[in-house]
Amino acid sequence: MGHQYEQVVAFANLLKAAQLAMRGKRCRPDVAKFVLHLEPELHALQRALASRTYRPGPYRRFTICDKKPRLISAAPFRDRVVHHALCRIIQPVFERGFLCDSYACRMGKGTHAAVERASLFARRFRYVLKCDVAQYFASIDHAVLRNRLARRIQDDGVLWLIDRILEGGRGETTPGAYFPGDDLFSPWTRPCGLPLGNQTSQFFANVYLDGLDHFIKHELRMPGYVRYVDDLLVFANDKALLHDARAAIEAYGHTLRLTFHPRKCFVSPVKAGFTFLGFRLFPGNRRLEAGNVRRMKRRVRRFRQMVQEGRMPSSVVTVRFNSWLAHARHGDTARLRRWMTEYLSQSVPQWRL
Repeated sequence: MGHQYEQVVAFANLLKAAQLAMRGKRCRPDVAKFVLHLEPELHALQRALASRTYRPGPYRRFTICDKKPRLISAAPFRDRVVHHALCRIIQPVFERGFLCDSYACRMGKGTHAAVERASLFARRFRYVLKCDVAQYFASIDHAVLRNRLARRIQDDGVLWLIDRILEGGRGETTPGAYFPGDDLFSPWTRPCGLPLGNQTSQFFANVYLDGLDHFIKHELRMPGYVRYVDDLLVFANDKALLHDARAAIEAYGHTLRLTFHPRKCFVSPVKAGFTFLGFRLFPGNRRLEAGNVRRMKRRVRRFRQMVQEGRMPSSVVTVRFNSWLAHARHGDTARLRRWMTEYLSQSVPQWRL
C-alpha cells in the first residue's frame, strides 16, 4: 500500500471525511443510519478500502431547477465519505499547481471572489472574450482525466480508488461527441462524464481544465483571465488578439475532447456589459442578472403567501431571504434590496427583517 493511499484509508481521515460529508445532512435517513453506527461503519469501510474490495453503490437521481433543469446524481452517504477522504489527501497535491485565476471549489475563492476579479479586469481592459464549455461535466473523458491525474499521483492504490469512483458514475452520463481521429464507435467506447453532486466531480473538473488555464496564461500570455468551473473570461485591449485566443482555446479544448457553445463564446466591448455568475458586469458597476431578479421576486411573492397562509414560519423565510440579500450585496443593488425588504415587511406585519 502506497503512502498516499495509507493516508486516504486511515481511520482518522475517514472520520474527518464523515464529519465533512454529514454537514447540513444529519437528519437525512441514510446519514442518520450511518452516524448511529459510525465507528463500526467506518471500520468496515476502512477494511473494504484497504483490501480493495470497495465498490460504490447506486446513485439516487433527481432534478433541480436553477435557471434550467439540472440532473443531480447523489451518491450513497458511504461513498460520499470516500469522496471526501480521497479529496482531503490528494487535493493539496494539485492545489499548489493551480493558478490563482481558477475560482471554483477552492479555499478562499468562490463565486463572489470571481465576480470581484472580473469586475477589476472590466475596469482595466476594453474587450472581453466569454467562453462556456458545452455540457462540461457530461463531456469529461475518463481516459484524459486519469492521464492528467496520474501525472501527479504515482500511488497505485489512489489510482485504483479513482478508477472505482469513475466506473461507479458511468451509468449516470451519455455518450460524448466525435473528435478528429475517432471511429464510428468512439463516443460509445470512450467512457465520459462525471455525476453532478460529487465532491470528487468538482475537484476532477478543476484538474481537467488546469492545463487550459496554464495554456491561456503562459502560452497565449493573456493579460486578464478568470475561470469558474466551465465559464471562462479572457480580457485584453486588442479585439483581434481575443479572436485569435478564441480559436486557440477551442483547438486546445478539442485535445481534451471538449467543445464550446457557439452562441455562448464571443468577443464584446466591456462597456456593453457581460454576464458572469448571475451578475451583469460593467466597467463602473455590477448588477444582478435580470433573470435572477425575476426569480427572486417570484420567490418573495410565494414566501409572503405561504407565511400568510401559515404554511411556512417567518423564521424560515428570514433565513432564505437573508441568504439572497447576502448574495445581492455583492452588486449595486441598494434600491432593489430596499424595495424587497419593504415589500416583505409590509405584507407580513408580524415579521421584521
